[in-house]
Amino acid sequence: MNEHIATITQPAASSSRHATSQDALSAALRLAGVGVVTRDRHGKITEANAVFINLVGRPHSEVLGTCDVHLMHPVDGLRFAELYRANLATGSSFEAEIRYLTPANVVVWCVTHSSFARDGIGRVTSSVMVVRDVTSDRLATVSFSETEEDARYVIELSPQINWTATPDGMIERVNPRWAEITGADLCTALGEQWIEKLHPDDVANATAAWMASVKTKVPVDIEYRLSTHDGGHRWVRARASARLDEQGDVVRWYGTLEDINDRKLTEHALRDSEERFRLAAQAAGIGIWDYNALDDRREWSDEFKAMLGLPADAASAVATALACVVPDDRHNLQALISAVEAGDSGHRFETMVRIRRSDTGEERWMKTGGWRIEAPSGKLGRVLVTIRDVTEERTVEERIRWTASHDAMTGLPNRAAFGEKLEQAIARATYSETNVALALFDVDHLKETNDTIGHDAGDRLLQTAADRLRLAFGERCTLARLGGDEFAGIFEASDDLDMSAQVQAALEALREAFTHDGRILDCQSTAGGSVFPIHGTTAAELLKSADIALYAAKARHRGGLLTFKPEMRADLQRRSSMISIARDAAREDRIIPYYQPKVVLGSNRIFGFEALLRWHSPQLGLQLPGTIAAAFEDLDLAIAMSERMLTQIVEDMRRWLDEGVDFGRIAVNLSPAEFRQDALVPRILDRLHKSGVPTSRLELEVTETVFLGRDAETVAHALEAFSQAGIKIALDDFGTGFASLTHLKTFPVDVIKIDRSFVSNLDGDAGDAAIVDAVVGLGRRLGMEVVAEGVETSVQAQYLRDCGCEYGQGYLFGKAAPAIMVKDMLQNARN
Repeated sequence: MNEHIATITQPAASSSRHATSQDALSAALRLAGVGVVTRDRHGKITEANAVFINLVGRPHSEVLGTCDVHLMHPVDGLRFAELYRANLATGSSFEAEIRYLTPANVVVWCVTHSSFARDGIGRVTSSVMVVRDVTSDRLATVSFSETEEDARYVIELSPQINWTATPDGMIERVNPRWAEITGADLCTALGEQWIEKLHPDDVANATAAWMASVKTKVPVDIEYRLSTHDGGHRWVRARASARLDEQGDVVRWYGTLEDINDRKLTEHALRDSEERFRLAAQAAGIGIWDYNALDDRREWSDEFKAMLGLPADAASAVATALACVVPDDRHNLQALISAVEAGDSGHRFETMVRIRRSDTGEERWMKTGGWRIEAPSGKLGRVLVTIRDVTEERTVEERIRWTASHDAMTGLPNRAAFGEKLEQAIARATYSETNVALALFDVDHLKETNDTIGHDAGDRLLQTAADRLRLAFGERCTLARLGGDEFAGIFEASDDLDMSAQVQAALEALREAFTHDGRILDCQSTAGGSVFPIHGTTAAELLKSADIALYAAKARHRGGLLTFKPEMRADLQRRSSMISIARDAAREDRIIPYYQPKVVLGSNRIFGFEALLRWHSPQLGLQLPGTIAAAFEDLDLAIAMSERMLTQIVEDMRRWLDEGVDFGRIAVNLSPAEFRQDALVPRILDRLHKSGVPTSRLELEVTETVFLGRDAETVAHALEAFSQAGIKIALDDFGTGFASLTHLKTFPVDVIKIDRSFVSNLDGDAGDAAIVDAVVGLGRRLGMEVVAEGVETSVQAQYLRDCGCEYGQGYLFGKAAPAIMVKDMLQNARN
């Protein structure tokens, strides 16, 4: 092969110096990673290097004497043959992208560049072709394309500088890469100004090709030199395609400028001399370390010196290079150098080392690949080494690995990484016969924060929780974010009491509020814990136990910690069953309102009703709401049940009004969960307005629990809107909550309902009687209606009348009944 290449690139020589140079050139070609093929005038292969032989997957003997068209994909072979014949007459070099087919029918995508050699009278005598394997680039491009059109543009354009032009060819946009390459403002590329950045010798051809494409709408593909910021020029490949509308008119031109300077220089190096190879390596950003063992001479390329942060006149000495290598990696490089010099290594060698730049101290990763060339005597003649900075590649790989195992928002390990860490902790505990404690943390108000303030506030809430957990546990705990509002911590060699103390302290730290954009946010969390091997012997069992404990804590101990107990599993199953049953009942429209009368105690006249939820079980018949109590804590389910109740209640009220039935006011209970819905007020008011039911006919009952916590402001706005619309507000179960008097003063309350627990003991408990007297007096002074609940005996009714209570409700006056019974209850009360 070397003899053929020598015939094309330089005069024949027989000296030892020539042989050594050819060996070096051969090594350079191998390092360049491109195939080289020489042909005779008729296109038959006369020689091919090892890269090309490996690329087509055929023996050297089979390739020689063959037209390489027969090695190509049939479609590409015909196209290539036409190009070859067309350029043979003029001897013009040409480039083509073709596919080779190996004997195993494997497709290899390649970019080829063919040049012709002439004899003394100008006649074409042979040709040389450089073949570059671009299969991986092609496949990578295809895999990332989102549509067929995108894939076509990406494959055709391989953009470095993106630009667009108007239908008449005026450049309208170019990306910032233009400024990086040319050193000029982006405006210098707009319109026709880009022509001023072309090499003078390329202006005519480039503009003519572009104008021809604008006129014919045919894609353009040309090469020219572009002025750079340092006063030089770089070869670029300009390609553009037009996007056409349905009428075939140009909508816009899309184009790229691809930096092909490296390729140009590489081609020159392969054709002309070893020095040209050095220039190609320079353009590719590859450093060269050339060691001539015959005269003990070392040469470093300027690029290699620049990689090390050394000045251009720095000595090319082993000690200088070793001084830049990170101490931990020096022995690797020194051992490799010694092995190569002693002849103990193979002809091809490779290693990876870290260096610290001499000028800035920045640490970089360098990948070195070398070739050991023996002299005719068999001794070491020359060593060629290429050095490539792969820091960015390794950084990307490390970032990908980190992202795969960490939560981007908090920087904590994610669920997958946590599972591995938990299994490892259990394995260590099993070996050492110690305990592992697991704690799950749930941020109590993340959803409300996201819904009411925004997801940016929710993100800040999660980050604050993560930071506080880190600070609280330090190195004693392995933390992770499992997703959503849930965090987890592993405590090794820790028992239940030890874990509980640490978690309680952390919960105290989390409880402190903080501000975000002027809003006060609550960082309170609830925790559930489990201990290995008491509550589980596998990671899955331990997580399940802690999750059950967390669920129990959220139900009855918010802001605190509960450690798993077996009975929690039964409670969870019971609550889950309630929610499931309620969901089915709501979906199948088996939620029913029953109406219990409220009477004037002096006359037993019915002045209104309270709508109480009932649901129908296909197996057990009519059921009370207590059988699905857990469902009222679920926001979505509570709203669904309330919606079905409201729909039927409004329909009943509309029908009674149409029938002339004076039912008074209908009181409807609102659960605390419903106030977390932004559309609560319009949902109820719109339903009344559309049905034509006056708002004065509806009364909303709330318990004091809706006034507690961070949603008090939202509740106040909602109740105020209802009150202004004419809906009465009743405070249910009065006296059983906290700060009742404050609530009466702060919120628009029209009705006070005395809780049945006080009424039931009126005749036997002086304290309860005193409370009833006080509430009745308070209501009278505040101008509010007072309704006594749970009135079941005439003695209780008489006491209430005597103390001035005007209204009562209970079994004494009637149990809750379906809507169809309301008219009868009203008629019976009048009689």
